[in-house]
Amino acid sequence: MADNARARKLADRIQVVVAETLDRRIKDPRLGFVTITDARVTGDLREATVFYTVYGDEEERAASAAALESAKGILRSEVGRQTGVRFTPTLTFVPDALPDNARTIEDLLDKARAKDAEVRQVSTGKTYAGEADPYRKPGEDDDETDEADVAAADDAGADDDEDGTGAR
Repeated sequence: MADNARARKLADRIQVVVAETLDRRIKDPRLGFVTITDARVTGDLREATVFYTVYGDEEERAASAAALESAKGILRSEVGRQTGVRFTPTLTFVPDALPDNARTIEDLLDKARAKDAEVRQVSTGKTYAGEADPYRKPGEDDDETDEADVAAADDAGADDDEDGTGAR
């Protein structure tokens, strides 16, 4: 078993080697604008998963996937030659889901912006049901209102007794 640091280093090196080999040696016309986004190697360094994205529509993605599968042998031999490991890992190419996830998030953000604009448009010219800021702030004249409430309560209590002495 190799340690995780060695697997990470090998994965980084595989990513660079595959990207450079695709750029320089592979001349397949089906290969579109392919970007190698990530590579991961298993703990025993026997299998490597290479993640890629393709700029274009679904047809170009399928053609690029076929080109990568046909160039897998050349890429593996180049990885073995440049990394110098005892056993060259087998390569598996997986389309990266990151652009699709980013597109979904962008769509959700656009919907949220549209809803915010709609709420802003509906609230234009409207007023608050109460005060604009219903919260008390320190330093306001709360003492005057409290004293007035106490005086009003005392006046109400004085009216309750019949003889005016305040005793019940």
